[in-house]
Amino acid sequence: MDHPLTEIRHLKQHIGQTVTLRGWVRNARTSKTRFIDLRDGSGFVQCVVGAAEADPESYELAGRLTQEAAIVLEGRVQQHPKTGEPEILATQVTLIGDSVDYPITPKEHGTAFLMENRHLWLRSKRQWAILRVRHTIAKAIRDFFDGDGFTLLDAPILTPSACEGTSSLFGTQYFTLYDARQANLSAFPTDAHESYATATWSPKDRFAL
Repeated sequence: MDHPLTEIRHLKQHIGQTVTLRGWVRNARTSKTRFIDLRDGSGFVQCVVGAAEADPESYELAGRLTQEAAIVLEGRVQQHPKTGEPEILATQVTLIGDSVDYPITPKEHGTAFLMENRHLWLRSKRQWAILRVRHTIAKAIRDFFDGDGFTLLDAPILTPSACEGTSSLFGTQYFTLYDARQANLSAFPTDAHESYATATWSPKDRFAL
C-alpha cells in the first residue's frame, strides 16, 4: 500500500484520490457488495468493497470480518450520492488483528453491563460523540479564560492533611503502601484556590484577596 496514510476526519480534502486508512471495524454487512463501517479514533466512514474493484483476497476477507477487527484499507475517496459525505471505494483490505467474541454487539445492553465494559463502550459512536462534545466545550471555556489572562490551576484532590471537618473527611489507602501516610480526599479545596489566585492575579483585576 503505497498511498498516503490518511485520517478519516481529513477525507473531505482527498475526494477523488486514493488513500490508505488504518482502523477498526465498527460493523460489517455482507451481500453481493460488502460494506465496512470503519473507525480510526478521528471519525467513522463507510467503505464499499465490490468484486469489480477489490482484489479477490480482499473481497473474500471483507465478507468475514468481525466487529473491532483491526485492518488496513486502501481505496478511492468519493462522495456518497445521497448524503454527500465521504466514503471509500476499497481496492485492497488487509487484516492486522482479528477480534473474537467482542462483548458489545449492536443489540441493546443494560447499563450495568456497559459500565463493566466501559473501556470498550467508549468505542461506540454515541460515547465517542459525547467525548468530542465535552472536549469542544472544555476547550472553548479554557480558551476564553486563557485569552483574558487567567491561569489554569489543578487544586490538590488527595492530601495528607484534613482540610474539612472530620464529619466530611474521606480517607483513602494511598497506593496500598505499608509505609504510606493516610491520604484524604479534599472535597472543598477552597484554601488552594485562594492561594493560587493571590499568586497569579493580574494588575488589571481587582485586588480583593
